[in-house]
Amino acid sequence: MSDGTWLVAGLGNPGSGYAGNRHNIGQMVLDELANRVGSKFKTHSSRSQVVEGRMGVGGPRIVLAKPMVYMNLSGGPVANAAKFFGIGVDRLIVVHDEIDIPFDTIKLKRGGGEGGHNGLRDISKAMGSKDYLRVRAGVGRPPGRMDTAKWVLQDFSKTEKADLPFLIDNCADAVQLLMTSGLEAAQAKFHIS
Repeated sequence: MSDGTWLVAGLGNPGSGYAGNRHNIGQMVLDELANRVGSKFKTHSSRSQVVEGRMGVGGPRIVLAKPMVYMNLSGGPVANAAKFFGIGVDRLIVVHDEIDIPFDTIKLKRGGGEGGHNGLRDISKAMGSKDYLRVRAGVGRPPGRMDTAKWVLQDFSKTEKADLPFLIDNCADAVQLLMTSGLEAAQAKFHIS
């Protein structure tokens, strides 16, 4: 593959029991991106489900990867896919849930800390770098004293589900803008106060 190819990893947990969880927003976004590419996920030797294609006519080449391991072990499959397709950390975008951002809000960044997100921590370790792009989909903080792990492993509420398609669509748009226009342009569009 050319050095112009992007790897987009959508984080979550495997299996239908987790599919609607807040923790699986990254994989939901990848399903939308796969629809835009016009292809279906296939099992890959990287321990991910993968889609290869082009994002629009004349658009960038893209590899979408959904690690088929539990969230905390995401690093191995992401690093394996990056190695297999010859994609460096500078062209890696990770889409994940973020409790420190209100629901239906998107924040974008390159590098930095993992904020207690074990999936990101594992990716940083496996890639040997934190300097990848992140699309952080806000799922909000748990109410009261609810355990964070319990919160992210719950499905979105009925109210949230009404707005969830818009959040997924906006995250997919953010991924595309990161690839075509860069981080600053994408932040200018999606970092609305």
